[in-house]
This record gives sequence, structure tokens and C-alpha cells, in this order.
Amino acid sequence: MELIEFLLEFLKDPLTVIQGLIQEYDNLIYFILFLVVFVETGFVVMPLLPGDSMLFAIGVIAATTGQLSMTIIIPLLIIAALCGDNLNYFIGNKFGVYIKKREKILFLKKEYITQTEQFFEKNGGKAVIMARFIPIIRTIAPFVAGAGSMQYYKYILYCITGAIVWVTSITFLGYFLGQVTWVKENFEKVVLSIIIISILPILIKIIKNKYFKKTT
Repeated sequence: MELIEFLLEFLKDPLTVIQGLIQEYDNLIYFILFLVVFVETGFVVMPLLPGDSMLFAIGVIAATTGQLSMTIIIPLLIIAALCGDNLNYFIGNKFGVYIKKREKILFLKKEYITQTEQFFEKNGGKAVIMARFIPIIRTIAPFVAGAGSMQYYKYILYCITGAIVWVTSITFLGYFLGQVTWVKENFEKVVLSIIIISILPILIKIIKNKYFKKTT
């Protein structure tokens, strides 16, 4: 129960949570943040960990307090994302058939896997990069790639590109916008906006599916 409350608080206000962790664990925060990114991208049953909002908060902290070093955190989290994605790919490659037979495993629903497979069919290899910016699909995409027909040599090229673009773009966005007074004073609103923008493609897909069913 405490873990769930912590995760919900992390999703709601990553800035405060990370600052609290820094005060408590000092330089171990780098390992903690590495672990969060690794688990979110590496374990297909953990799609609800903070991603985009956490990266943005990291950039804000680096810019406003200097408690995090961008020269350390950027390459560290790129490596974390790559390690997580590769683990997830091989889990999908090894256990994909079994997991897809289950209706639900922890937070992971079968419909999420189905939607991600459709996303891959529509967008091809570039879906690996695009999925980085969409919560839930970001976690499931490497698994689906491994469980499907995407060869590893092709997957890893998109995987590396996606990890670099995702980590650097959102973290630096937080770094530069974090120095803006309005952003610092309205950080919760900014985080909420990031979450809404991130899940917008999923919401649009759900609305389209419901509307299509009603009109057929």
C-alpha cells in the first residue's frame, strides 16, 4: 500500500519526491533514478512508473538547484533506458506467447499489448522511437518488438535513437524552462500538462474506437 501511495505521489509531483530523495540519499539519487527508468522500460508489468514528467523534473532540479549534474544524468539515463528496453525485448522474445494469453498481469492488460501491436503495424520500425513519448506503450513496445517479427539488429538501431532523443529532449526542456519563473511557480500544472500531452494519443485512440463502435 505504501509503495502504491509513493508511486502516485511520484506521478503527481516528481519534483518534490526527487528533492526529498536527494536530501535522504544524496548521490545515491543517481542510482535510484537509473533504477526507475530501467524498471519502467525493462519490466512489461510496470508501465505506471513516471517517465516524461520525471525527466522534466530532473532538468528543472539541475537548472535551479544544481543538485543533479546534467553531464552525469543524461548519459546515465540513456544507458538505463537502453538496458531496460533490451531486457524487455528479450522477455518478449522468450515469453511473449505465454504473456499474451493472459488477460491481465498486474497493471498490464492484454488490450495494451494489442494496441501496441497495432501501433507497430501502422508505423513500422519508427514506432520504437515514437513509443518513447507515450506512457504505457513506451513500456510495452520493446516487449511487442521481441515477441513479434522485428529482428534485433533492426530494433537496436531504433532503440538507441529513441533513448537518446527521449532522455535528452525532455530533460533539457525541463532544464531551460525550469529557469522560467512561471514554470517554477506552477510546476504541478506543468507536470499535469506533460501527462495529458503524453497520454493524448491513447485518449484519441480510445475515443475513436468508441465512436466507431457506436456508428457501426
